[in-house]
Amino acid sequence: MCSIVGLQGNVKAEDILKMLKVSKSRGPDSSGIYLDKLYKNINLDEFEDDNTYPIAFGHNLLSIYDLNNRISKLQPVTDDNLVLLFNGEIYNFKTITNLLSKVGVEKEILSDAEALLYLIDFYNKGDLVKAIQNTTRLLDGDYAFAVFDGENLALVRDPLGVKPLFYGENDKLKGFASSKQSLKEVGITDINTLKPEHILFNGQDISPAQAVHEKVFEGDVAKIEKMLRLSVLKRVEDINEIGVIFSGGLDSSYLALLLKEISENVPLKIKLYAVGVKGSKDVEAAVYASKFLNLDLEICEVTEKLILEALPSVVKAIGDDNLMKIGVGLTTYFATKMVACDGVKVAVSGQGADELFGGYKRYLQSFVDGTLNYDLREDMSNMYHVNLERDDACSMLNGVELRLPFLDKTLVELVLNIPDNKKIVSMHDDMRKSILRKLAFEGGLDYEIAYRPKKAAQYGTGIDKILRKKIIKDMDISQFL
Repeated sequence: MCSIVGLQGNVKAEDILKMLKVSKSRGPDSSGIYLDKLYKNINLDEFEDDNTYPIAFGHNLLSIYDLNNRISKLQPVTDDNLVLLFNGEIYNFKTITNLLSKVGVEKEILSDAEALLYLIDFYNKGDLVKAIQNTTRLLDGDYAFAVFDGENLALVRDPLGVKPLFYGENDKLKGFASSKQSLKEVGITDINTLKPEHILFNGQDISPAQAVHEKVFEGDVAKIEKMLRLSVLKRVEDINEIGVIFSGGLDSSYLALLLKEISENVPLKIKLYAVGVKGSKDVEAAVYASKFLNLDLEICEVTEKLILEALPSVVKAIGDDNLMKIGVGLTTYFATKMVACDGVKVAVSGQGADELFGGYKRYLQSFVDGTLNYDLREDMSNMYHVNLERDDACSMLNGVELRLPFLDKTLVELVLNIPDNKKIVSMHDDMRKSILRKLAFEGGLDYEIAYRPKKAAQYGTGIDKILRKKIIKDMDISQFL
């Protein structure tokens, strides 16, 4: 993951530098910009250029891959008239590079951004939108990218909105960025979020023919386990260490179990990271589950002091003073801070499992009303700006990339088409997520873990209690926005 930024208008290098500086935590390893040409490995505090440009791009790199056949490469990347910025991961990278080789592309392709650039170039016959649509049909990944062909600028986001992309304009500039803070830094305050699978082409919003949550077919329950295992496997390919945001509950424990099975066949170091006040439910459950899984666990023991120290950055990153969002955001922040301190750059999270399998208590009423499938689809369609942007913002404060196996496109399409009574079995099913619990239990988790009742992160960690009883009484949190 990284930070991508861009501006159109009378752009000065100083504007791009400001945007990159405020989002440097997203990509601390190196920086590059494109004005009329590429400038790589620049020092953001020392680079000088007083000229103005009609368009400019910038990139902060979070380097994850360092292999002979795959690297994390500083961007922008260019080819003839195309300039591209990419944030995210292409999980079928090898398939794409093999395809390009077979169709005669002889370029050396070592990064996800290059694979994407040359695939768009291959399809581009004078219609950039069509080239992008043909390209994204082949992609399996989580991404946001911008591509410029000398005349046209297109912004693109992945099918579920796992990776963020914001855009806006003022009376002088049009811009886009991975974070809202980057746009605000250059005076763009009227900010929009690019919707999942949409293309913003020269300011025109182009929607997909059919969104992921709209697809209807007869789902096969027997395929869920295999597809979840594949989703987890794809997200650790070509890396050798991974953190798990861990509560000891069903979702994170099942992911940890699947990762452990993978580590028996490939070199993969796994560590669990739990957050909570001393004696909290999540900490107790995490300790129990880590011992059952026989995996290393690190715990951040949350205190009022720690929350007060983190609050300004977290609230600003989230861009919201909603206590529920802040409580969950702080959990992600504290967990990924431990991950970063261990020198690990990638962590997995169980985000999305509740919306997919019917985990929230309110879904019981949906089940009774006969609207469960509709409500799950609606919640899945809105996850990008309800949960995903919050989690991304908080993890990237620590330079840690979150990967979300439950939000694999193919898995989501399948599970949304599984009958409601496989997720909630009756109006008295207080556990909910029946099919996922069954898979986890049969897959190797013990009953206490697989059937642990759902408890929201802000409550299970004890963070919400500290916020409400000790902090907001004496502080206006909105001051940090």
